Amino acid sequence: MAIRYAKIILTLALAAFASMVAFNNLTDYGSNFAFVKHVLSMDTTFPGNAAMYRSITTPWLWHAAYALIILGEALCALLLAWGALSLWRARHASGVDFNRAKARATTGLALGFVVWFFGFMVVGGEWFLMWQSHQWNGQEAAFKFYMAILGVLIFLNQADAD
Repeated sequence: MAIRYAKIILTLALAAFASMVAFNNLTDYGSNFAFVKHVLSMDTTFPGNAAMYRSITTPWLWHAAYALIILGEALCALLLAWGALSLWRARHASGVDFNRAKARATTGLALGFVVWFFGFMVVGGEWFLMWQSHQWNGQEAAFKFYMAILGVLIFLNQADAD
């Protein structure tokens, strides 16, 4: 039972994290909007880099990208909370049923990985060259987030027996 409770608690902890990130982005919209604006406009990358054709300088596209990030974070939070509830309800069930109850949490974890790895490392870090910016580089924070998510995803999906 301890392993099942650990899986529930870790899933719930990541649900709380994703909830707080989405909540903070909504209630303090401007702080992280500035981050998105600078990353997409590539205005703090190395001067004269050959990839400036990738920059986005249209304000409505900055807002759309930020909305997509917030939506991904909020959906991740909801799926993880729903997943934790499903796991809680199945905690005394057979191993087969408990393993089946992992689907929503697994989906939430996969979405979180997409947001923080694909969104921040692939798109932000490499396409928009966020790594070149000393002020607007979120790769280290994103790395911490998606590694925590990946660790829980691996642990959660270890098969549970009766």
